[in-house]
Amino acid sequence: MQIINDIIAVIPDLNKAFFETFYMLSISVFLSALLGIPLGILLYTSQHDLLGEKPWLNRIIGFVVNVIRSTPFVILLVALIPFTSWIAGTIVGPKAAVVPLTVAAIPFYARLVEGSLKEINRGVIEAALAMGSTLWHIIYKVLLVEARSGLIIGLTVTTISLLGFSAMAGIVGGGGIGDLAIRFGYYRFDNTIMFTTLVILIVIVQLIQAIGDRLAKKLDKR
Repeated sequence: MQIINDIIAVIPDLNKAFFETFYMLSISVFLSALLGIPLGILLYTSQHDLLGEKPWLNRIIGFVVNVIRSTPFVILLVALIPFTSWIAGTIVGPKAAVVPLTVAAIPFYARLVEGSLKEINRGVIEAALAMGSTLWHIIYKVLLVEARSGLIIGLTVTTISLLGFSAMAGIVGGGGIGDLAIRFGYYRFDNTIMFTTLVILIVIVQLIQAIGDRLAKKLDKR
């Protein structure tokens, strides 16, 4: 009975944490798709012999992407504090957490986009070139159409990863479910809150994965 009372008592905080997490995820996922897809396309086309291969550009972009991806998120979170303060005007709260989440997500998703594009049959690109298609036409009418299922799957993986990152953002007062788990669960040694937040995170992950799989299957041309 005490466990139920503890959960009921923290429901207002749970509601606030849920919407903070939704806020962080929605903005960072949108920006990661908006910037990650063009970056992934650039990574792919700059190493493709049929699409204006530019090895020097690919190496530069690849190096930057790999540096960010190899940096643990907690370290990235701290290293970006000056940049976060400049962009968001604050270094605490969900608004501030969006900045490092987005910076971490863009190169992560870009590599997934690149991987999806590499699965496209070379013959499809050759056929498009034989019909006189320009690079931009190939990108929008061939690459993005052929890889759309993989792009959705990659965005699903990115979203779930960002959910985990947002939980870590609670370490520096980023808000959200992770922040609630640390403040009420870890610092106060409240196992009930820890377990409740864990269940919520699991449910959210399952929903995101189910929606992503269903949409990817619907868009799969194969």
